[in-house]
Amino acid sequence: MTALIGRTRERAVETLSLDSTGTRNALSAALVGALADALADCANDPGVRAVVLTHTGTTFCAGADLRDPPDPDALVGLLRRIVDLPQPVVARITGHVRAGGLGLLAACDIAAASPAATFAFTEVRIGVAPAVISLPVLPRADPRLLARYYLTGERFDAAEAVRLGLLTTTADDVDQALAPVLDGLRRSAPQALAETKRLLTARVLETFDRDAAHLTALSARLFSSAHAREGMTAFLERRDAAWVVG
Repeated sequence: MTALIGRTRERAVETLSLDSTGTRNALSAALVGALADALADCANDPGVRAVVLTHTGTTFCAGADLRDPPDPDALVGLLRRIVDLPQPVVARITGHVRAGGLGLLAACDIAAASPAATFAFTEVRIGVAPAVISLPVLPRADPRLLARYYLTGERFDAAEAVRLGLLTTTADDVDQALAPVLDGLRRSAPQALAETKRLLTARVLETFDRDAAHLTALSARLFSSAHAREGMTAFLERRDAAWVVG
């Protein structure tokens, strides 16, 4: 058991569970590091055919931990690790996904969620932008449809996440929906899976190579701004930020 990450294996599929329910699986420096380490173990293990990324509790990931935020470079590294992992990574979601959690989701190759899941790019509401997570999100999703949710921070449901291109499917029973997917991955040759994944992720990795430095700098600048300080304070105090128009 790696700190903050639950790990189980069944028939060559490694399941990694975000397990920090006290913070709603927020992306703290510690959680980002623990997940990156677990993924590195999987990458180097020939016994792992595929990885399922899931969660404990009612929230898949609440976004960045505002009390212990990860270094932007570390978050970039984690997202790239998921995209570049030789094994397919499958997201299994039965809870809420916010902000940075959508970066994890978009980095995965296949993603399924139950109707109980809700999603929101909440960055604009605390005075920042979905900068680093755009590295996997923008190449995966429809930019015209995405604009509404990037700009407003509105919540949307699993069916809308499918329409945007963030989810592969939604189903009442996520495990039943993923059973044929995992069976197919178990029947596929490891080298063929790795090379096929490389074909599918080439455009995403090009975005990392081109934009990571700029978006990391943008994230750092915005998080140190007066707007971000006000937005994060308002969030923690459960009040409207000063800029909210009544």
